Amino acid sequence: MDDHSKRVVETALLCAQEPLTVVDLSRLFVEETAATEIEDALLELQKAWGDKGMELVHIATGWRFQSRLSMREYLDRLTPEKPPKYSRAVMETLAIIAYRQPVTRGEIEEIRGVAVSSNVMKQLEDRGWVEVIGHKETVGRPGLYATTKQFLDDLSLTNLQSLPMLEDAAPMAAAEHLGQAVIQFDPTATVESVILAADEVTVVEMVEEALDEFSGEQNNDSNNEPNNEPNNESTPESENPSDHTK
Repeated sequence: MDDHSKRVVETALLCAQEPLTVVDLSRLFVEETAATEIEDALLELQKAWGDKGMELVHIATGWRFQSRLSMREYLDRLTPEKPPKYSRAVMETLAIIAYRQPVTRGEIEEIRGVAVSSNVMKQLEDRGWVEVIGHKETVGRPGLYATTKQFLDDLSLTNLQSLPMLEDAAPMAAAEHLGQAVIQFDPTATVESVILAADEVTVVEMVEEALDEFSGEQNNDSNNEPNNEPNNESTPESENPSDHTK
């Protein structure tokens, strides 16, 4: 692909309001352009922007430009308002769904050891991070929850295998006890923080950190809200009031 065509691709990505796929980018040209040519151009652009404040990244729904984490402290000065914070109940539930999906609400409660309020699930669904993808063939046919492409996009991940590996065996044993398949994660994950899922350090901390990084990497998508520093709820009674964050 010549320099002019690469400039066209670059401009389209910079002006786009949402990630663009290779198929989307192929529509920029009247003549037929091979997908491999566009992919090569994207990799060249990614390298060319390697020392800039913006970076070109490949996520679940396509390619997009976003600001680098190192720019966050400066960009935050343009929006000094504090972002909304999600409770610990919300973050723990999200982490369990991310690593154990598909999972029912009852299985989430068994892993957490406390009841999961309806407000917790509603917040995650309203945010577009989780959805019901089916029903488990058991008594009552409870809904099976899984993460969405929006969740992957907000964490700048291409797929679930890009999540950090769990190095502790306890969560794996818990999943097997519930009869769930355990996702096999890529040890070369692109997220920088690999956590231990022990009693003191849980998977929720990985999600919190990744979402915290996400808040500093976003482009101008006003729908993406950063989330961090959850409260410490440990009982069903304390979850309900704190879950009203929106």
